[in-house]
Amino acid sequence: MNQRTDYPHFQPITTRWHDNDAYGHINNVTYYSFFDTAVNTYLIEVGGLDIHDGAVVGFVVSSSCDYFASIAFPDRIEIGLRVGKLGNSSVQYELAVFKAWEDEACAVGRFVHVFVDRASNQPMAIPAGLRDALERLVV
Repeated sequence: MNQRTDYPHFQPITTRWHDNDAYGHINNVTYYSFFDTAVNTYLIEVGGLDIHDGAVVGFVVSSSCDYFASIAFPDRIEIGLRVGKLGNSSVQYELAVFKAWEDEACAVGRFVHVFVDRASNQPMAIPAGLRDALERLVV
């Protein structure tokens, strides 16, 4: 999962000055924000997720990240996105951070969304529009 060719979708991200930590590189916790941004942008733009008034909400229930090379402001990066596992109410995303125009990932991560009913917070089947969008990313 470390190569650009392993991912069917990319979300460009612009690093910001305050993403750098005291060591001069992007702090590890910021990678999770990049992942969340890439996934939710895809779900909103391609899957039609309504984050304000929709009946379904995606809760992150698990996440991890492995780091291989540093990135720092003002690097331009792209987050590779794919789906490793698609269940009835959950999805496991597999993500990678690439410097723009580089083929080798600087970091790879994963996280799991469980989709729940906004009113009850109980798991529910992934709605058809979201499922269709997610199926495009299954590897």
